[in-house]
Amino acid sequence: MSVHSVNHAPTAPKDGATNDYYLTRQNQMESNVRSYPRKLPLAIAKAQGCWVTDVEGNEYLDCLAGAGTLALGHNHPATINAIKDVLESGLPLHTLDITTPIKDAFTEKLLSFFPKDFVLQFCGPTGADGTEAAIKLAKTYTGRDNVIAFSGGYHGMTHGSLAMTGNLSAKEKVGNLMAGVQFMPYPHEYRCPLGLGGEAGVDALTYYFENFIEDVESGVVKPAAVILEAIQGEGGVVPAPKKWLQKIREVTAKHDIVLILDEVQAGFARSGKMFAFEHAEIVPDVVVMSKAVGGGLPLCVLAINKKFDAWSPAGHTGTFRGNQLAMAAGYNVLEQISNNNLAENSRIQGEFLRDELRKVAQEFPCIGHVRGRGLMVGIEIVDERKSADHMGSYPADSELAVAIQKACFDNKLLLERGGRGGTVVRLLCPITITREECEQVITRFKKAVGEAVKAVRG
Repeated sequence: MSVHSVNHAPTAPKDGATNDYYLTRQNQMESNVRSYPRKLPLAIAKAQGCWVTDVEGNEYLDCLAGAGTLALGHNHPATINAIKDVLESGLPLHTLDITTPIKDAFTEKLLSFFPKDFVLQFCGPTGADGTEAAIKLAKTYTGRDNVIAFSGGYHGMTHGSLAMTGNLSAKEKVGNLMAGVQFMPYPHEYRCPLGLGGEAGVDALTYYFENFIEDVESGVVKPAAVILEAIQGEGGVVPAPKKWLQKIREVTAKHDIVLILDEVQAGFARSGKMFAFEHAEIVPDVVVMSKAVGGGLPLCVLAINKKFDAWSPAGHTGTFRGNQLAMAAGYNVLEQISNNNLAENSRIQGEFLRDELRKVAQEFPCIGHVRGRGLMVGIEIVDERKSADHMGSYPADSELAVAIQKACFDNKLLLERGGRGGTVVRLLCPITITREECEQVITRFKKAVGEAVKAVRG
């Protein structure tokens, strides 16, 4: 075949093909492990901004955005142009960890969001590989073995990252996960793990962490690292209280414990600030970044305080740490965030969504709690017909949460669930979303809740 011959990839749907056609084929050809098609049964033909069009021509408002990966939404012109520039430049698409002009520019741009004593490490292209690398680095630096993680946290599905993840369902059939992980309770405004609630619960957990680390009878030796999310995403959109996170920073610094912040989902202006940990006015030792960092393409990067950069050459490697397209797209995402003040758009639109959702909750008391920061929004679904606990929290209603997600899909609104029992409906809208699109989110969601309540409860 001539080197000039071009075979075009089959990007267009087959004539007359339906969603069911593609879903049936996917079921035949792919493993049982697939998850999203079971909840969002469509085949996507094209997408732009906050909108997705399936092969049948139906348009959906996308509040999932690749689980937060598509910060600028689908096919943003800046992303498309960045990819075209690389393709037309003659640059290789992949370079291991050999540098290029675009990698140099991307590295400089990303480092501009951190203190001057930070460096970057490029990992394999997933957040899970980033958390694996961060833990290995902490153990290498400290010479210690144990790790403290938090209930409700999510850090990936590889053996080490899964060991540090709170959700039990993925662990139950997988033995011999990484040893030495000590879980501690994470503050929760609606479901306080200590049963105290309010500031009393936050104060008790803040004291508990410090006492646990400094108690010579705690039974747990000093850990190499503490890893957490400043806003738990998969755990149900649970923001960390400022004073609790500040105490963790204070105690880990005092005892030379590496503080790792997992910003894979909350990072890049989604929370209303560039990184979610900035709400607590702290600086971690290591920051894990993936999803939006590559502009929608696979990339994972650690930001590391130089003090902790204890690696020997090739101490953590990965073939796909040199994705030039992702670095170009990521560079343009950072430019868009800076030049268009997208963190402020996240803050403003997120506040609007939560305010409007609380109004919906007045009409539908099955919405027990609305929370989040920026464009990370959690809506906890409860059974208000049952008795509330002593903190005023109602039992979770998994059946209704599933029905609400399905009704949202039927109303052309794509979103995901999370939290304990999958009872928190989650919004992860692109940070470019407009007020008009937010209003449509509320209209569609309210209609869906009404339909789901009628279907489930009569």
